[in-house]
Amino acid sequence: MAHAARLPAAHDSPAGINPAESFVLLQESVLQPPRAPRPAPGQKLAISPPSPDPPAPDAGHAPPAPRAHNLRHLHRLYDLLSSRTPSAHPLCAECTHALMDGLNKQLEEARRERDGYIVFEKEAKRELVAGKGAVAQELALLDTLRADERAAVGELRAAEGELARLESDWAALEEEERALAADEAEFWAQHASTQIAASSLRTALSSLRGAMRTSERELDALERTNVYDDAFCLGSDGVFGTVNGLRLGRAGTVVVEWAEINAAWGQTVLLLHTLARKLDYTFDGWVLHPQGSFSRISRTLPGAAGKEESYELYASTDIVVTRLLHNRRFDFAMVAFLDCLRQLVDLAKRLDPALDFVYPINKDRIGDASVKLQFSQEEAWTKAMRYILVVLKRLLRWVVNMDN
Repeated sequence: MAHAARLPAAHDSPAGINPAESFVLLQESVLQPPRAPRPAPGQKLAISPPSPDPPAPDAGHAPPAPRAHNLRHLHRLYDLLSSRTPSAHPLCAECTHALMDGLNKQLEEARRERDGYIVFEKEAKRELVAGKGAVAQELALLDTLRADERAAVGELRAAEGELARLESDWAALEEEERALAADEAEFWAQHASTQIAASSLRTALSSLRGAMRTSERELDALERTNVYDDAFCLGSDGVFGTVNGLRLGRAGTVVVEWAEINAAWGQTVLLLHTLARKLDYTFDGWVLHPQGSFSRISRTLPGAAGKEESYELYASTDIVVTRLLHNRRFDFAMVAFLDCLRQLVDLAKRLDPALDFVYPINKDRIGDASVKLQFSQEEAWTKAMRYILVVLKRLLRWVVNMDN
Protein backbone atom coordinates (compact mmCIF):
# COMPACT_ATOMS: atom_id res chain seq x y z
CA MET A 1 0.00 0.00 0.00
CA ALA A 2 1.51 3.28 -1.09
CA HIS A 3 1.49 6.48 0.96
CA ALA A 4 2.18 10.03 -0.29
CA ALA A 5 4.73 11.81 1.83
CA ARG A 6 4.94 15.46 1.21
CA LEU A 7 8.09 17.37 1.87
CA PRO A 8 7.93 20.50 4.02
CA ALA A 9 7.65 23.75 2.12
CA ALA A 10 10.82 25.75 1.59
CA HIS A 11 10.82 29.25 2.83
CA ASP A 12 13.54 30.44 0.55
CA SER A 13 13.35 29.17 -2.98
CA PRO A 14 15.83 30.86 -5.31
CA ALA A 15 14.04 29.69 -8.45
CA GLY A 16 10.63 30.72 -7.25
CA ILE A 17 9.44 27.09 -7.35
CA ASN A 18 7.02 26.06 -4.63
CA PRO A 19 8.70 23.13 -2.86
CA ALA A 20 5.29 21.85 -1.76
CA GLU A 21 4.55 20.82 -5.29
CA SER A 22 7.62 18.60 -5.42
CA PHE A 23 6.85 15.15 -3.92
CA VAL A 24 7.79 11.47 -4.25
CA LEU A 25 5.50 8.48 -3.91
CA LEU A 26 6.77 6.32 -1.02
CA GLN A 27 5.63 2.77 -0.53
CA GLU A 28 4.65 1.39 2.89
CA SER A 29 7.76 -0.75 2.81
CA VAL A 30 9.80 2.43 2.80
CA LEU A 31 7.99 3.92 5.77
CA GLN A 32 8.08 0.51 7.52
CA PRO A 33 11.11 -1.50 6.51
CA PRO A 34 10.18 -4.91 5.13
CA ARG A 35 10.75 -7.85 7.31
CA ALA A 36 13.94 -9.61 6.70
CA PRO A 37 13.40 -13.02 5.18
CA ARG A 38 13.53 -15.82 7.67
CA PRO A 39 16.79 -17.66 7.54
CA ALA A 40 16.76 -21.28 6.63
CA PRO A 41 17.52 -23.78 9.42
CA GLY A 42 21.20 -23.58 10.25
CA GLN A 43 21.62 -20.27 8.32
CA LYS A 44 22.60 -17.16 10.25
CA LEU A 45 20.65 -13.95 9.80
CA ALA A 46 22.66 -11.38 7.86
CA ILE A 47 22.42 -7.92 9.40
CA SER A 48 23.10 -5.05 7.07
CA PRO A 49 25.17 -2.29 8.57
CA PRO A 50 23.35 0.96 9.28
CA SER A 51 23.78 3.80 6.86
CA PRO A 52 26.32 6.27 8.02
CA ASP A 53 24.90 9.38 9.50
CA PRO A 54 25.55 12.60 7.58
CA PRO A 55 28.24 14.67 9.05
CA ALA A 56 27.15 16.98 11.72
CA PRO A 57 26.94 20.64 10.65
CA ASP A 58 30.00 22.52 11.41
CA ALA A 59 29.41 24.86 14.22
CA GLY A 60 31.67 27.44 12.62
CA HIS A 61 29.60 27.64 9.40
CA ALA A 62 26.37 29.47 8.96
CA PRO A 63 23.16 27.36 8.76
CA PRO A 64 22.36 26.28 5.17
CA ALA A 65 19.56 27.75 3.19
CA PRO A 66 16.15 25.99 3.28
CA ARG A 67 16.49 24.73 -0.30
CA ALA A 68 19.80 23.15 0.35
CA HIS A 69 18.44 21.70 3.55
CA ASN A 70 15.60 20.06 1.65
CA LEU A 71 17.93 18.68 -0.95
CA ARG A 72 20.09 17.22 1.75
CA HIS A 73 17.07 15.53 3.27
CA LEU A 74 16.06 14.33 -0.11
CA HIS A 75 19.47 12.82 -0.70
CA ARG A 76 19.32 11.10 2.68
CA LEU A 77 15.88 9.75 1.78
CA TYR A 78 17.25 8.43 -1.51
CA ASP A 79 20.14 6.80 0.27
CA LEU A 80 17.76 5.22 2.73
CA LEU A 81 15.59 3.89 -0.07
CA SER A 82 18.60 2.60 -1.97
CA SER A 83 19.73 0.69 1.10
CA ARG A 84 16.29 -0.89 1.47
CA THR A 85 15.70 -1.89 -2.15
CA PRO A 86 17.79 -3.66 -4.73
CA SER A 87 17.62 -0.63 -7.06
CA ALA A 88 19.21 2.73 -6.64
CA HIS A 89 16.98 5.79 -6.16
CA PRO A 90 15.55 7.84 -7.65
CA LEU A 91 13.83 5.27 -9.84
CA CYS A 92 12.59 5.40 -13.34
CA ALA A 93 9.05 4.32 -14.13
CA GLU A 94 10.13 0.83 -15.33
CA CYS A 95 12.18 0.20 -12.20
CA THR A 96 9.31 1.50 -10.12
CA HIS A 97 6.93 -1.00 -11.73
CA ALA A 98 9.41 -3.83 -11.19
CA LEU A 99 9.85 -2.76 -7.58
CA MET A 100 6.10 -2.60 -7.15
CA ASP A 101 5.71 -6.13 -8.57
CA GLY A 102 8.28 -7.44 -6.11
CA LEU A 103 6.65 -5.65 -3.22
CA ASN A 104 3.22 -6.98 -4.25
CA LYS A 105 4.63 -10.52 -4.24
CA GLN A 106 6.02 -9.93 -0.77
CA LEU A 107 2.65 -8.58 0.26
CA GLU A 108 0.89 -11.73 -1.03
CA GLU A 109 3.36 -13.93 0.81
CA ALA A 110 2.82 -11.90 3.97
CA ARG A 111 -0.95 -12.29 3.60
CA ARG A 112 -0.66 -16.03 3.16
CA GLU A 113 1.61 -16.18 6.19
CA ARG A 114 -0.88 -14.09 8.14
CA ASP A 115 -3.75 -16.40 7.12
CA GLY A 116 -1.63 -19.36 8.28
CA TYR A 117 -1.03 -17.66 11.61
CA ILE A 118 -4.76 -16.96 11.94
CA VAL A 119 -5.58 -20.63 11.29
CA PHE A 120 -2.86 -21.67 13.73
CA GLU A 121 -4.24 -19.27 16.33
CA LYS A 122 -7.76 -20.65 15.92
CA GLU A 123 -6.47 -24.24 16.17
CA ALA A 124 -4.43 -23.32 19.23
CA LYS A 125 -7.46 -21.72 20.89
CA ARG A 126 -9.58 -24.74 20.02
CA GLU A 127 -6.97 -27.08 21.40
CA LEU A 128 -6.64 -24.89 24.48
CA VAL A 129 -10.38 -25.09 25.11
CA ALA A 130 -10.40 -28.83 24.41
CA GLY A 131 -7.26 -29.34 26.50
CA LYS A 132 -8.68 -27.89 29.70
CA GLY A 133 -10.51 -31.17 30.44
CA ALA A 134 -7.42 -33.11 29.49
CA VAL A 135 -5.38 -30.90 31.80
CA ALA A 136 -7.73 -31.74 34.64
CA GLN A 137 -7.38 -35.41 33.82
CA GLU A 138 -3.63 -35.02 33.59
CA LEU A 139 -3.60 -33.25 36.97
CA ALA A 140 -5.69 -36.04 38.50
CA LEU A 141 -3.40 -38.55 36.89
CA LEU A 142 -0.44 -36.57 38.21
CA ASP A 143 -1.87 -36.74 41.73
CA THR A 144 -2.42 -40.46 41.30
CA LEU A 145 1.09 -40.89 40.01
CA ARG A 146 2.47 -38.88 42.91
CA ALA A 147 0.55 -41.09 45.33
CA ASP A 148 1.85 -44.14 43.46
CA GLU A 149 5.32 -42.61 43.61
CA ARG A 150 5.09 -42.19 47.37
CA ALA A 151 3.86 -45.78 47.70
CA ALA A 152 6.62 -46.96 45.36
CA VAL A 153 9.19 -45.01 47.37
CA GLY A 154 7.92 -46.70 50.52
CA GLU A 155 8.10 -50.07 48.82
CA LEU A 156 11.55 -49.20 47.51
CA ARG A 157 12.76 -48.34 51.00
CA ALA A 158 11.22 -51.57 52.32
CA ALA A 159 12.87 -53.44 49.43
CA GLU A 160 16.18 -51.77 50.21
CA GLY A 161 15.85 -52.88 53.83
CA GLU A 162 14.97 -56.38 52.64
CA LEU A 163 17.92 -56.22 50.23
CA ALA A 164 20.26 -55.28 53.08
CA ARG A 165 18.89 -58.17 55.13
CA LEU A 166 19.24 -60.53 52.17
CA GLU A 167 22.80 -59.33 51.54
CA SER A 168 23.58 -60.07 55.18
CA ASP A 169 21.98 -63.49 54.82
CA TRP A 170 23.88 -63.96 51.55
CA ALA A 171 27.17 -63.17 53.26
CA ALA A 172 26.31 -65.65 56.03
CA LEU A 173 25.38 -68.25 53.40
CA GLU A 174 28.65 -67.65 51.55
CA GLU A 175 30.56 -68.16 54.78
CA GLU A 176 28.57 -71.32 55.41
CA GLU A 177 29.23 -72.41 51.83
CA ARG A 178 32.96 -71.94 52.30
CA ALA A 179 32.79 -73.99 55.49
CA LEU A 180 30.77 -76.65 53.68
CA ALA A 181 33.26 -76.61 50.79
CA ALA A 182 36.08 -77.21 53.26
CA ASP A 183 34.08 -80.00 54.89
CA GLU A 184 33.32 -81.45 51.46
CA ALA A 185 36.98 -81.37 50.47
CA GLU A 186 37.87 -83.13 53.71
CA PHE A 187 35.04 -85.62 53.13
CA TRP A 188 36.20 -86.40 49.60
CA ALA A 189 39.76 -86.83 50.82
CA GLN A 190 38.55 -89.27 53.46
CA HIS A 191 36.28 -90.87 50.87
CA ALA A 192 39.22 -91.35 48.51
CA SER A 193 41.32 -92.93 51.23
CA THR A 194 38.34 -95.07 52.25
CA GLN A 195 37.84 -96.12 48.62
CA ILE A 196 41.51 -97.07 48.37
CA ALA A 197 41.24 -99.06 51.59
CA ALA A 198 37.96 -100.61 50.39
CA SER A 199 39.59 -101.50 47.07
CA SER A 200 42.42 -103.17 48.93
CA LEU A 201 39.92 -105.00 51.12
CA ARG A 202 37.90 -106.03 48.06
CA THR A 203 41.06 -107.33 46.44
CA ALA A 204 41.95 -109.24 49.60
CA LEU A 205 38.36 -110.46 49.92
CA SER A 206 38.34 -111.58 46.29
CA SER A 207 41.62 -113.38 46.86
CA LEU A 208 40.26 -115.00 50.02
CA ARG A 209 37.05 -115.98 48.26
CA GLY A 210 39.08 -117.50 45.43
CA ALA A 211 41.17 -119.39 47.96
CA MET A 212 38.00 -120.40 49.80
CA ARG A 213 36.41 -121.67 46.57
CA THR A 214 39.58 -123.61 45.80
CA SER A 215 39.59 -125.00 49.33
CA GLU A 216 35.89 -125.86 49.06
CA ARG A 217 36.50 -127.68 45.80
CA GLU A 218 39.40 -129.52 47.37
CA LEU A 219 37.30 -130.27 50.45
CA ASP A 220 34.47 -131.50 48.29
CA ALA A 221 36.90 -133.69 46.36
CA LEU A 222 38.37 -134.93 49.62
CA GLU A 223 34.91 -135.59 51.03
CA ARG A 224 34.07 -137.57 47.95
CA THR A 225 37.38 -139.35 48.20
CA ASN A 226 37.31 -142.64 50.09
CA VAL A 227 40.48 -142.50 52.13
CA TYR A 228 40.02 -146.14 53.06
CA ASP A 229 39.93 -147.11 49.38
CA ASP A 230 43.15 -145.16 48.89
CA ALA A 231 44.74 -146.69 52.01
CA PHE A 232 43.42 -150.21 51.43
CA CYS A 233 43.07 -151.16 47.81
CA LEU A 234 41.34 -154.56 47.78
CA GLY A 235 41.27 -156.46 44.54
CA SER A 236 42.22 -159.73 42.86
CA ASP A 237 45.01 -161.16 40.79
CA GLY A 238 43.88 -164.38 39.18
CA VAL A 239 42.97 -166.78 41.97
CA PHE A 240 44.56 -164.53 44.57
CA GLY A 241 42.94 -161.87 46.58
CA THR A 242 45.17 -158.77 46.89
CA VAL A 243 45.47 -155.92 49.38
CA ASN A 244 47.47 -152.92 48.14
CA GLY A 245 48.89 -155.19 45.44
CA LEU A 246 50.10 -157.83 47.87
CA ARG A 247 48.87 -161.36 47.13
CA LEU A 248 47.33 -163.26 50.03
CA GLY A 249 47.53 -167.01 49.30
CA ARG A 250 49.58 -169.71 47.61
CA ALA A 251 48.93 -171.93 44.61
CA GLY A 252 50.82 -174.91 43.30
CA THR A 253 51.54 -173.40 39.90
CA VAL A 254 52.29 -169.84 41.15
CA VAL A 255 54.89 -169.41 43.84
CA VAL A 256 54.15 -166.50 46.25
CA GLU A 257 56.86 -165.74 48.74
CA TRP A 258 55.93 -165.85 52.42
CA ALA A 259 57.34 -162.36 52.87
CA GLU A 260 54.61 -161.05 50.49
CA ILE A 261 51.95 -163.13 52.26
CA ASN A 262 53.06 -161.85 55.68
CA ALA A 263 53.00 -158.23 54.40
CA ALA A 264 49.48 -158.83 52.99
CA TRP A 265 48.38 -160.18 56.38
CA GLY A 266 49.84 -157.06 58.03
CA GLN A 267 47.67 -154.81 55.76
CA THR A 268 44.61 -157.02 56.42
CA VAL A 269 45.03 -156.82 60.20
CA LEU A 270 45.49 -153.02 59.95
CA LEU A 271 42.27 -152.71 57.89
CA LEU A 272 40.19 -154.71 60.39
CA HIS A 273 41.70 -152.78 63.30
CA THR A 274 40.90 -149.46 61.54
CA LEU A 275 37.28 -150.45 60.87
CA ALA A 276 36.81 -151.47 64.51
CA ARG A 277 38.16 -148.11 65.69
CA LYS A 278 35.92 -146.33 63.15
CA LEU A 279 32.89 -148.14 64.54
CA ASP A 280 34.21 -147.64 68.09
CA TYR A 281 34.02 -151.36 68.64
CA THR A 282 36.10 -153.48 71.03
CA PHE A 283 36.52 -157.09 70.07
CA ASP A 284 35.27 -159.65 72.56
CA GLY A 285 38.26 -161.70 73.82
CA TRP A 286 40.73 -160.52 71.22
CA VAL A 287 43.19 -157.67 70.68
CA LEU A 288 44.68 -156.96 67.27
CA HIS A 289 48.30 -155.79 67.02
CA PRO A 290 48.92 -154.52 63.45
CA GLN A 291 52.70 -154.56 63.08
CA GLY A 292 53.28 -154.91 59.37
CA SER A 293 54.74 -158.24 58.31
CA PHE A 294 54.94 -159.30 61.98
CA SER A 295 51.41 -158.58 63.14
CA ARG A 296 49.96 -160.48 66.10
CA ILE A 297 46.65 -161.20 67.73
CA SER A 298 46.21 -161.68 71.51
CA ARG A 299 43.60 -163.44 73.57
CA THR A 300 42.60 -161.94 76.91
CA LEU A 301 42.35 -164.55 79.66
CA PRO A 302 39.27 -164.37 81.88
CA GLY A 303 40.08 -163.93 85.57
CA ALA A 304 43.73 -163.06 84.87
CA ALA A 305 43.92 -159.33 84.71
CA GLY A 306 46.60 -158.08 82.37
CA LYS A 307 47.56 -161.52 81.11
CA GLU A 308 47.32 -162.33 77.39
CA GLU A 309 48.18 -165.14 75.02
CA SER A 310 49.72 -163.82 71.83
CA TYR A 311 49.66 -165.59 68.46
CA GLU A 312 51.72 -164.66 65.40
CA LEU A 313 49.76 -163.79 62.29
CA TYR A 314 52.61 -164.50 59.93
CA ALA A 315 54.23 -167.67 58.61
CA SER A 316 57.74 -168.92 59.38
CA THR A 317 60.33 -170.36 56.98
CA ASP A 318 62.52 -171.96 59.67
CA ILE A 319 63.47 -175.65 59.97
CA VAL A 320 60.68 -178.16 59.68
CA VAL A 321 60.01 -178.87 63.39
CA THR A 322 59.94 -175.22 64.33
CA ARG A 323 57.80 -174.42 61.28
CA LEU A 324 55.27 -177.05 62.23
CA LEU A 325 54.92 -175.63 65.73
CA HIS A 326 54.69 -172.14 64.36
CA ASN A 327 52.11 -173.09 61.76
CA ARG A 328 49.82 -174.32 64.53
CA ARG A 329 50.06 -170.90 66.18
CA PHE A 330 49.60 -169.28 62.74
CA ASP A 331 46.43 -171.32 62.15
CA PHE A 332 45.12 -170.36 65.60
CA ALA A 333 45.83 -166.65 64.86
CA MET A 334 43.94 -166.87 61.53
CA VAL A 335 40.94 -168.47 63.27
CA ALA A 336 41.04 -165.68 65.89
CA PHE A 337 41.16 -163.09 63.09
CA LEU A 338 38.16 -164.74 61.44
CA ASP A 339 36.27 -164.53 64.74
CA CYS A 340 37.04 -160.78 65.01
CA LEU A 341 35.79 -160.34 61.42
CA ARG A 342 32.57 -162.21 62.32
CA GLN A 343 31.96 -159.87 65.27
CA LEU A 344 32.14 -156.77 62.99
CA VAL A 345 29.89 -158.45 60.40
CA ASP A 346 27.32 -159.25 63.11
CA LEU A 347 27.48 -155.59 64.29
CA ALA A 348 26.92 -154.32 60.76
CA LYS A 349 23.95 -156.66 60.24
CA ARG A 350 22.41 -155.45 63.48
CA LEU A 351 22.74 -151.88 62.32
CA ASP A 352 21.67 -152.59 58.75
CA PRO A 353 19.74 -155.86 58.38
CA ALA A 354 19.69 -155.50 54.60
CA LEU A 355 23.40 -156.12 54.36
CA ASP A 356 24.57 -159.29 52.63
CA PHE A 357 28.20 -160.33 52.95
CA VAL A 358 27.80 -163.34 50.59
CA TYR A 359 30.09 -165.66 52.54
CA PRO A 360 28.93 -166.75 56.01
CA ILE A 361 31.49 -167.23 58.80
CA ASN A 362 31.37 -170.22 61.11
CA LYS A 363 34.26 -170.99 63.44
CA ASP A 364 37.29 -171.64 61.19
CA ARG A 365 35.34 -171.61 57.93
CA ILE A 366 34.23 -168.81 55.65
CA GLY A 367 31.93 -169.92 52.91
CA ASP A 368 32.99 -173.46 52.05
CA ALA A 369 36.71 -172.99 52.80
CA SER A 370 38.73 -173.24 56.01
CA VAL A 371 41.29 -170.64 57.03
CA LYS A 372 43.58 -173.30 58.55
CA LEU A 373 46.66 -173.95 56.50
CA GLN A 374 47.75 -177.15 58.26
CA PHE A 375 46.24 -180.33 56.80
CA SER A 376 44.60 -178.28 53.96
CA GLN A 377 45.32 -177.85 50.34
CA GLU A 378 46.93 -174.52 49.40
CA GLU A 379 44.19 -173.91 46.81
CA ALA A 380 41.44 -174.21 49.48
CA TRP A 381 43.35 -171.98 51.86
CA THR A 382 43.91 -169.41 49.10
CA LYS A 383 40.12 -169.45 48.41
CA ALA A 384 39.44 -168.76 52.10
CA MET A 385 41.88 -165.81 52.03
CA ARG A 386 40.09 -164.42 48.97
CA TYR A 387 36.70 -164.73 50.72
CA ILE A 388 38.08 -162.85 53.75
CA LEU A 389 39.14 -159.94 51.49
CA VAL A 390 35.71 -159.91 49.76
CA VAL A 391 33.91 -159.66 53.11
CA LEU A 392 36.34 -156.95 54.28
CA LYS A 393 35.72 -154.99 51.06
CA ARG A 394 31.95 -155.05 51.56
CA LEU A 395 32.35 -154.12 55.23
CA LEU A 396 34.65 -151.27 54.23
CA ARG A 397 32.10 -149.97 51.68
CA TRP A 398 29.33 -150.06 54.27
CA VAL A 399 31.42 -148.16 56.84
CA VAL A 400 32.28 -145.48 54.26
CA ASN A 401 28.65 -145.06 53.16
CA MET A 402 27.47 -144.91 56.76
CA ASP A 403 30.07 -142.23 57.49
CA ASN A 404 28.95 -140.14 54.47
